Amino acid sequence: MKVLVTAKRVVDYNVKIRVKADHTGVETANVKMSVNPFDEIAIEEAVRLKEKGAATEIIVVSAGPAAASEQIRTALAMGADRGILVQHDGVLEPLVVAKLLAAIIAKEAPGLVILGKQAIDDDMNATGQMLAGLLGWAQGTFASKIEMKGETAVVTREVDGGLETVEVKLPAIITTDLRLNEPRYASLPNIMKARKKTIDTMTPADLGVDPTPRLTVLKVEEPPTRKAGVKVGSVQELVEKLRGEAKVI
Repeated sequence: MKVLVTAKRVVDYNVKIRVKADHTGVETANVKMSVNPFDEIAIEEAVRLKEKGAATEIIVVSAGPAAASEQIRTALAMGADRGILVQHDGVLEPLVVAKLLAAIIAKEAPGLVILGKQAIDDDMNATGQMLAGLLGWAQGTFASKIEMKGETAVVTREVDGGLETVEVKLPAIITTDLRLNEPRYASLPNIMKARKKTIDTMTPADLGVDPTPRLTVLKVEEPPTRKAGVKVGSVQELVEKLRGEAKVI
């Protein structure tokens, strides 16, 4: 079975986000970029499926600038077999990404597609669901456990009330949650091998997709600075402040 995974290029989660001076977005110049953490989990799960013999080939896809090939190389070093870069320097909204993936899936015909449930830069949590809708495939979102059973996948989902187990018929879309696995670190030999693996480059036009954004960002601002706390001398003073100033009691 062929498995397709995604690797979105995002600002590394350890980096302190800074808003641009003109408030048009966040600063990405000279900032460390990494694979979206949820996508790393998806890549790890695909590699584990291959190690178990459930997958025969892993294809990693990224859409973005030419520099996104770095994130594809990271996925290849983790164990993916080949990569596809859809090169585009502008904004790619979830629906556009879903359409790009749908076009690639039509060419590659994977039996399973695994994506991170959301990206840490916009927290949209929409691409996987949109992709399933475009393809008419079954979907198992927020997966914390995946088991393959012949022509189906049993997915344990994290929901508000606890855990829900669903069985989806392949081909299917699965989006990963944090507790699904712990992504591995790429070893030096695998990093060297990844340099020799193939990355095919194409554009949205090659796939017949119009990448024009439907949303316009008006302004990006940092959250307001939190005010310093106040020390009180007694319980009575605390109660008075909660009642008179905070008005919570």
